[in-house]
Amino acid sequence: MRKVTYSLSISLDGYIVGPDGGFNWSAPDAEVFRFSTDEVREAGVHLLGRRLYESMLYWETADQVPGLDDHLTSEFAEIWRALPKVVFSTTLTEVRGNTQLATGSLKEEIERLRAEPREGNIAIGGAELAAEAAAADLIDEYRARVYPVLVGGGTPFFPRHERHVDLELVETRALTSKIGYFRYRVAH
Repeated sequence: MRKVTYSLSISLDGYIVGPDGGFNWSAPDAEVFRFSTDEVREAGVHLLGRRLYESMLYWETADQVPGLDDHLTSEFAEIWRALPKVVFSTTLTEVRGNTQLATGSLKEEIERLRAEPREGNIAIGGAELAAEAAAADLIDEYRARVYPVLVGGGTPFFPRHERHVDLELVETRALTSKIGYFRYRVAH
Protein backbone atom coordinates (compact mmCIF):
# COMPACT_ATOMS: atom_id res chain seq x y z
CA MET A 1 0.00 0.00 0.00
CA ARG A 2 1.24 3.49 -0.81
CA LYS A 3 2.40 5.44 2.21
CA VAL A 4 1.47 9.03 3.03
CA THR A 5 4.46 11.25 3.78
CA TYR A 6 4.70 14.77 5.17
CA SER A 7 8.00 16.51 4.52
CA LEU A 8 9.03 20.13 5.07
CA SER A 9 11.83 22.30 6.36
CA ILE A 10 11.36 23.32 9.99
CA SER A 11 13.04 25.50 12.56
CA LEU A 12 14.60 23.85 15.59
CA ASP A 13 11.63 25.05 17.64
CA GLY A 14 9.22 23.28 15.29
CA TYR A 15 7.84 25.90 12.89
CA ILE A 16 7.62 25.90 9.09
CA VAL A 17 7.09 29.67 8.94
CA GLY A 18 7.81 32.32 11.54
CA PRO A 19 5.32 34.67 13.22
CA ASP A 20 5.66 37.11 10.30
CA GLY A 21 4.77 34.38 7.78
CA GLY A 22 8.34 34.31 6.48
CA PHE A 23 10.55 31.32 5.85
CA ASN A 24 13.66 32.95 4.38
CA TRP A 25 15.68 31.17 7.07
CA SER A 26 15.03 27.88 5.22
CA ALA A 27 16.40 28.78 1.78
CA PRO A 28 18.06 25.56 0.59
CA ASP A 29 21.64 25.36 -0.59
CA ALA A 30 22.49 23.09 -3.55
CA GLU A 31 22.79 19.94 -1.39
CA VAL A 32 19.45 20.45 0.35
CA PHE A 33 17.78 21.39 -2.93
CA ARG A 34 19.09 18.15 -4.50
CA PHE A 35 17.87 16.17 -1.48
CA SER A 36 14.41 17.77 -1.72
CA THR A 37 14.31 17.05 -5.45
CA ASP A 38 15.04 13.38 -4.74
CA GLU A 39 12.19 13.31 -2.20
CA VAL A 40 9.76 14.74 -4.76
CA ARG A 41 11.00 12.17 -7.27
CA GLU A 42 9.82 9.43 -4.86
CA ALA A 43 6.28 10.79 -4.84
CA GLY A 44 3.60 9.33 -7.05
CA VAL A 45 1.17 12.16 -6.27
CA HIS A 46 1.30 15.34 -4.20
CA LEU A 47 -1.63 16.67 -2.16
CA LEU A 48 -1.61 20.43 -1.57
CA GLY A 49 -3.67 23.12 0.02
CA ARG A 50 -4.50 26.25 -1.97
CA ARG A 51 -1.70 28.43 -0.57
CA LEU A 52 1.03 25.90 -1.24
CA TYR A 53 -0.40 25.19 -4.69
CA GLU A 54 -0.28 28.89 -5.54
CA SER A 55 3.31 29.14 -4.24
CA MET A 56 4.38 26.12 -6.26
CA LEU A 57 2.88 27.41 -9.53
CA TYR A 58 6.30 29.00 -10.13
CA TRP A 59 7.71 25.52 -10.81
CA GLU A 60 5.28 24.85 -13.65
CA THR A 61 7.36 27.19 -15.86
CA ALA A 62 10.58 27.88 -13.91
CA ASP A 63 12.74 26.07 -16.44
CA GLN A 64 11.36 28.27 -19.22
CA VAL A 65 12.56 31.55 -17.71
CA PRO A 66 14.88 33.23 -20.27
CA GLY A 67 18.46 33.38 -19.07
CA LEU A 68 17.97 30.86 -16.29
CA ASP A 69 20.65 28.25 -16.80
CA ASP A 70 20.46 26.23 -13.63
CA HIS A 71 20.45 22.45 -13.96
CA LEU A 72 18.95 21.90 -10.49
CA THR A 73 16.09 24.32 -11.10
CA SER A 74 15.35 22.80 -14.50
CA GLU A 75 15.41 19.28 -13.12
CA PHE A 76 13.06 20.11 -10.23
CA ALA A 77 10.69 21.97 -12.55
CA GLU A 78 10.55 18.99 -14.90
CA ILE A 79 9.85 16.54 -12.06
CA TRP A 80 7.28 18.85 -10.45
CA ARG A 81 5.44 19.48 -13.72
CA ALA A 82 5.12 15.73 -14.44
CA LEU A 83 4.00 14.86 -10.90
CA PRO A 84 0.22 14.43 -10.51
CA LYS A 85 -1.14 16.86 -7.92
CA VAL A 86 -4.45 17.17 -6.07
CA VAL A 87 -5.41 20.55 -4.62
CA PHE A 88 -7.81 20.97 -1.71
CA SER A 89 -9.52 24.34 -1.93
CA THR A 90 -12.92 25.84 -1.36
CA THR A 91 -12.11 28.94 -3.43
CA LEU A 92 -10.30 27.73 -6.56
CA THR A 93 -12.42 26.77 -9.55
CA GLU A 94 -9.59 25.72 -11.86
CA VAL A 95 -5.98 24.57 -11.63
CA ARG A 96 -3.10 24.34 -14.10
CA GLY A 97 -0.70 21.66 -15.19
CA ASN A 98 -0.88 18.04 -14.12
CA THR A 99 -3.22 19.05 -11.31
CA GLN A 100 -6.82 18.41 -10.34
CA LEU A 101 -9.08 19.79 -7.68
CA ALA A 102 -10.04 17.32 -4.97
CA THR A 103 -13.58 16.04 -5.37
CA GLY A 104 -13.83 14.33 -1.99
CA SER A 105 -12.63 14.80 1.54
CA LEU A 106 -8.94 14.38 2.36
CA LYS A 107 -9.63 10.93 3.79
CA GLU A 108 -11.63 9.89 0.71
CA GLU A 109 -8.92 11.14 -1.66
CA ILE A 110 -6.18 9.31 0.25
CA GLU A 111 -8.23 6.11 0.33
CA ARG A 112 -8.80 6.41 -3.45
CA LEU A 113 -5.11 7.06 -4.12
CA ARG A 114 -3.98 4.20 -1.88
CA ALA A 115 -6.28 1.84 -3.78
CA GLU A 116 -4.78 2.77 -7.16
CA PRO A 117 -2.17 0.34 -8.50
CA ARG A 118 0.48 3.08 -8.85
CA GLU A 119 4.00 3.54 -7.58
CA GLY A 120 5.31 6.28 -5.36
CA ASN A 121 4.36 7.87 -2.06
CA ILE A 122 1.38 10.10 -1.48
CA ALA A 123 3.08 13.31 -0.39
CA ILE A 124 1.24 15.96 1.60
CA GLY A 125 2.27 19.59 1.51
CA GLY A 126 1.02 22.43 3.62
CA ALA A 127 0.65 22.62 7.38
CA GLU A 128 -3.14 22.87 7.50
CA LEU A 129 -3.68 19.93 5.16
CA ALA A 130 -1.08 17.87 7.02
CA ALA A 131 -2.72 18.74 10.36
CA GLU A 132 -6.04 17.45 9.01
CA ALA A 133 -4.36 14.26 7.79
CA ALA A 134 -2.58 13.77 11.12
CA ALA A 135 -5.80 14.27 13.08
CA ALA A 136 -7.39 11.53 10.97
CA ASP A 137 -4.33 9.27 11.49
CA LEU A 138 -3.55 9.23 7.76
CA ILE A 139 0.18 10.10 7.84
CA ASP A 140 2.62 7.19 7.73
CA GLU A 141 5.89 9.13 7.77
CA TYR A 142 7.10 12.52 8.99
CA ARG A 143 10.21 13.87 7.28
CA ALA A 144 11.83 16.96 8.73
CA ARG A 145 14.78 19.00 7.49
CA VAL A 146 15.68 20.85 10.70
CA TYR A 147 17.36 24.25 10.42
CA PRO A 148 19.41 25.62 13.33
CA VAL A 149 17.21 28.63 14.01
CA LEU A 150 14.59 29.47 16.63
CA VAL A 151 11.80 31.55 15.10
CA GLY A 152 9.71 31.86 18.26
CA GLY A 153 6.28 31.08 16.83
CA GLY A 154 4.33 30.85 13.61
CA THR A 155 2.90 27.83 11.83
CA PRO A 156 3.93 24.56 13.51
CA PHE A 157 5.22 21.56 11.55
CA PHE A 158 3.51 19.16 13.93
CA PRO A 159 -0.23 19.61 14.40
CA ARG A 160 -1.35 20.66 17.86
CA HIS A 161 -4.22 18.24 18.44
CA GLU A 162 -3.34 17.06 21.95
CA ARG A 163 -2.92 13.48 20.89
CA HIS A 164 -0.13 11.03 21.49
CA VAL A 165 1.56 9.48 18.45
CA ASP A 166 4.45 7.05 18.81
CA LEU A 167 7.10 7.38 16.11
CA GLU A 168 9.97 5.11 15.10
CA LEU A 169 13.18 6.71 13.85
CA VAL A 170 13.89 5.36 10.36
CA GLU A 171 16.72 7.59 9.16
CA THR A 172 18.90 10.49 10.21
CA ARG A 173 21.33 12.36 8.04
CA ALA A 174 23.43 15.51 8.23
CA LEU A 175 22.70 17.74 5.25
CA THR A 176 25.47 20.30 5.00
CA SER A 177 27.12 21.28 8.23
CA LYS A 178 23.97 22.94 9.56
CA ILE A 179 20.86 20.99 8.60
CA GLY A 180 19.70 17.69 10.04
CA TYR A 181 17.25 15.34 8.30
CA PHE A 182 15.01 13.08 10.36
CA ARG A 183 12.58 10.52 9.00
CA TYR A 184 10.08 8.93 11.37
CA ARG A 185 7.51 6.23 10.72
CA VAL A 186 4.28 6.26 12.68
CA ALA A 187 4.30 3.23 14.99
CA HIS A 188 1.10 1.22 14.84
